[in-house]
Amino acid sequence: MNTKLYPESGVELTPFIAKHYDKVMNIGSFGMYHRFIVNAVKDIGIRPSDSILDLGCGTGRNAALMLQYLGDEGKITGVDLSPEMQKQFEDRFAGDKRIVFQQQRIDIPFDLNQAFDIVFISFVIHGFPHEVRSAVIENAKKHLKAGGKFVILDFAEFDMDKMPTLHRWVFKKVECPYAFDYIKKDWKQILKGLGLETESEKLYFKKYVRLLTVMKY
Repeated sequence: MNTKLYPESGVELTPFIAKHYDKVMNIGSFGMYHRFIVNAVKDIGIRPSDSILDLGCGTGRNAALMLQYLGDEGKITGVDLSPEMQKQFEDRFAGDKRIVFQQQRIDIPFDLNQAFDIVFISFVIHGFPHEVRSAVIENAKKHLKAGGKFVILDFAEFDMDKMPTLHRWVFKKVECPYAFDYIKKDWKQILKGLGLETESEKLYFKKYVRLLTVMKY
């Protein structure tokens, strides 16, 4: 993808970054990202028979961790727009019939004609303009079974001005303006207004990051 749909977005990647995304994340986080994501996926509470929709699945790194908790009857559908991500995803899971890839934008309405036990999205929603985020959430809600879980791994709400100077400098350097807006929102209330009730939350990284689980009733 050479032209950004949202000019200030940090989640729309160049083909080069997409091709080397996992390495970039490892280097940029000094190896901490992998340890963190292992713990976060564990905290989802995946059951062996769960069907999972991974929105903005990227290279399949998170899906590979989720797959460890699934039995033969479990399944994962990864959705991403990037052809570079698709190639890495499909290469990673070649021969495993439990997991498939769907090339699709997640910020416009779409229908996979199936419902899932879990819809998972990791560090994607914050990278959209606020007026677009509701479309992503509605896509998640549409694809959830009754009683299903929408799991959002992303930034928590916090006051950027109260961060320690170094943390604030890193956040401003690394993240896009859409993220600065995202952290100011009351996401539990926003999601409740869209028909999704909070089930649980778990905070990481000095409470800057949150695994937020909401339910569809």
